[in-house]
Amino acid sequence: MKKKYTSLLCVVLMNTWCAVAQPVNTLVKVIVAPDHTDWAYKLNEPVIFKVTVLKDGNPLKNISIKYQVGPEKMEPLKKDSVLVKEGTFSVTPTSLKSPGFIQCIATIKYDGKEYRGLATAGVEPNSIKPTAEIPKDFISYWETAKAELSKVPLDARMTLIPERCTENVNVYHVNIQNYRAGTRLYGILCVPKKEGKYPALLQVPGAGTRPYSGDIANAEKGIITFQIGIHGVPVNMDPVVYNNLGAGALNGYWYFNLENKDRYYYKRVYLGCVRANDFLQSLPEFDGINLGVTGGSQGGALSIITAALDSRVKYLAAYYPALSDLTGYLNGRAGGWPHLFDKNNLAFNNSKEKIETIGYYDVVNFARQLKIPGMYTWGFNDETCPPTSMYAAYNVITAPKTLYLALETGHWTYPEQNEKMNNWMFEKLKGIN
Repeated sequence: MKKKYTSLLCVVLMNTWCAVAQPVNTLVKVIVAPDHTDWAYKLNEPVIFKVTVLKDGNPLKNISIKYQVGPEKMEPLKKDSVLVKEGTFSVTPTSLKSPGFIQCIATIKYDGKEYRGLATAGVEPNSIKPTAEIPKDFISYWETAKAELSKVPLDARMTLIPERCTENVNVYHVNIQNYRAGTRLYGILCVPKKEGKYPALLQVPGAGTRPYSGDIANAEKGIITFQIGIHGVPVNMDPVVYNNLGAGALNGYWYFNLENKDRYYYKRVYLGCVRANDFLQSLPEFDGINLGVTGGSQGGALSIITAALDSRVKYLAAYYPALSDLTGYLNGRAGGWPHLFDKNNLAFNNSKEKIETIGYYDVVNFARQLKIPGMYTWGFNDETCPPTSMYAAYNVITAPKTLYLALETGHWTYPEQNEKMNNWMFEKLKGIN
């Protein structure tokens, strides 16, 4: 049994923030970089990308490189191929007339395999404005929903997991009643054993389906941690169960009931995050004050949303938030994951009812409501959560905010990012500064 949970922990650590592992090193590397070291440009300023192809650390000579340049997720402005004799060349300059991001993607074929590289330059990203419109009843809609949630008994059920407990931490599989009677929210709770009062950290998940085993490391440091799932199923089952759900009943759950704001899949999810805080607040070990929320991708979105909906949250740390400025595609630019209105989904989702629903769920409209300090991190090369969409949300935040950029990262993080974010949250919750 111990071996099973060790393996499960590895799965959880890989998936908690929905952070894809760093790209694996390959024999041939296609390196693309803007000519400004900060990857930042002004409106109408020429952006020059340098493409270098390396093998064994040296330029690969006489290689054909295909490339395209244009606003991220949009049709390229330039598309061509070139024979490079010395392994490196500079792409003809391109510029943008409005704030956004311009991307260069380069590919080569070598010895029967294709290799790819990209870089994304920011053109006055701090001036990007959202396309998302806020419904007139946005605040009252969610206040009514929270009032309905408050009438549902918590009915918390905790089951100790002895094989996961440590000398200093108790670990529980928890399920509580969620929005609308009969639905449940499941998670893994880790509580310090030593008698006392502790801060708490809610950890919200990235997209998909998976098991969890809890954040014991932070609990060992004196923080109550609650790692939740969003799908209303236990989070301690065999991984194959979640694989089957992801490929079957929960495949594309972000589209479910999109035409109706009251039945949309994420309504129960958003309110479930508030319900998770209800549970944390009920714990006798909680200090009653210091509550944080963190997550990446879908979890980054849920971090912002939870902090906006629940004034009991004091700090948030969001990694590359999804669900941001979803209507960007309807306005000729990149929108956030799950790309509801891109060229692949437009025909299915481009209806008055679905567009209206999205206004109640877009991260931008929750970001407008934030009142607490937050730390955020992402990179410019994220093709899952395009930086255009993330800046659209970040730029409307008026609460104290800090953005830690790791420019070349995509939908993954460096250890330094994780360390920076974890330390920030730890210090806030523990009142170190």
